[in-house]
Parts: sequence; structure tokens; C-alpha cells
Amino acid sequence: MRPPARPRAEPKPIDLTPEEIAFVRSLVIYEDAEVMALNKPSGLSSQGGRGQVNTLDELLWAFAKPGKARPRLIHRLDRDTSGVILTAKTKPAASFLGKHMMGRRLTKTYRAIVAPGAPSPASGVIETPLRREEVGREAYMRTCAPDHPDAEAAFTRYRTLAANDQAALLELNPQTGRMHQIRVHLASIGRPIAGDVRYGGALMVGGAPAPRLMLHAAALAFPHPGGGMKRIEAPVPGDMQALIEAIGLAKRNSGAGLAVSGS
Repeated sequence: MRPPARPRAEPKPIDLTPEEIAFVRSLVIYEDAEVMALNKPSGLSSQGGRGQVNTLDELLWAFAKPGKARPRLIHRLDRDTSGVILTAKTKPAASFLGKHMMGRRLTKTYRAIVAPGAPSPASGVIETPLRREEVGREAYMRTCAPDHPDAEAAFTRYRTLAANDQAALLELNPQTGRMHQIRVHLASIGRPIAGDVRYGGALMVGGAPAPRLMLHAAALAFPHPGGGMKRIEAPVPGDMQALIEAIGLAKRNSGAGLAVSGS
């Protein structure tokens, strides 16, 4: 028999500077009584950062109120990925959203700049299994055969929004939530994400620099704890939009910049 599980200790509050509080509050793009969504910038870890800078999870103490729990992250984004990230403001909302996330009822939409050019076919589903590999203190995901003992099923739907000979702007909908899934799947078809040094992405695209991983969580649709569906969008960040324009993809895709919406 297993020993009874020990009750999980409540995390201790983090003392934040006024600048940190103002910063995290500036990231909020939607809020109601049960959920709050933020537009996470690239370079901010969702959880478990190793440096001295607080993670987004720790910065959420800025929203804590006396006698109430702070907002809880429902999912995570890679440190270098920007975009919509959802939190629950109450324990019932966290439980509700957690169950629906496990049931794959959260629909995530990403934008990515890849090189060189558009994938072939221009739209489709990548369904290559993935496995985790540890290299020193770093974790990587690798493609593998379906019968590999560590294989995990992974499905990524993609379509090309704009393309030229140098690069393409893609829209992506991961059907599963494996670590680095989109990044590894796109690299596996010869179209790594610009700026993704871990998985072979180009640092220069069409003569313009890719200053970081060009992957953005553009929209999230989910069942709301209060009923119905909610869709939240975040605009493509300035550095990514600048690269889209510099390599001539903006004119080919008038919808490349998303507006914020709580509808």
C-alpha cells in the first residue's frame, strides 16, 4: 500500500518590487471574476527559472489578495515563446480548466516564422512521435519511431499564411501538448522556426536578423468556468512583426497582426 500523500505546502508569497508589480499588471489582456489572461513576452519563464529574475508564476503574487489564493497558471509557454497564457483566479476555476485541458478542450493557435520558404504541402498535419532526451542539465525533444519505448504521440496542424523564397508565416494548432512540440515538428520537415538555435533555426532570414525564437501564442479558446466558450487573442509582438515586414510577408498576409479580443 502506498503511504498517504502529504498535503502540498502552499507556496510562500514573493516580495516584488513596484517595478515588477507594474510590469506584470501591464501584461493583463483579459480578466473577469474567474480567469485572467496575460500576454507573456519572450524571455520570461513561466515557471522554474534558474536565474535571479522572477518567473511569471512568481510575479502572479502581484495579484494576491488577503485571504484569497493568487491566480494559478493553467498551462505554460516556453521561455522564449510569447503570447497568451491563462490563469485561474479561484480553486474551482483552476479545477474546471485543468480537467478541460487534460481533455484537450483548450484550442491553442500559434504563429511562427520559418525558413526557408513554405513547407510542402503548404498545409497539413505533422504526426511524428516525440521522445524526451536529457543532455547534461538540458532537456530536448527528438522525433522517433512509433515503436520506440519512449515514444509519445504528437500531432501538430499547420497552414501557410504567407510565403516567399526566404521564409513563411505559419499558423499552427497543436493537438497534443508535448514539450517543444511545434519547434521539433517544424524542424523535422525542414522548416525550423527562425531564431530557434536549439533546433536549427536560422539567425538571419532574408538578410534580416531573427533576434529570438519567432513563435507566438496568438490565441486561446477554452470552455469558461462560468459557461460558454471564451477566445482570447494577443497581437504579434513588435520584434516579430518587424521581421514579418522586413522579409516581405506582411503584404501577402493582411491578417498577420492580431488584435486583442476577449470575445
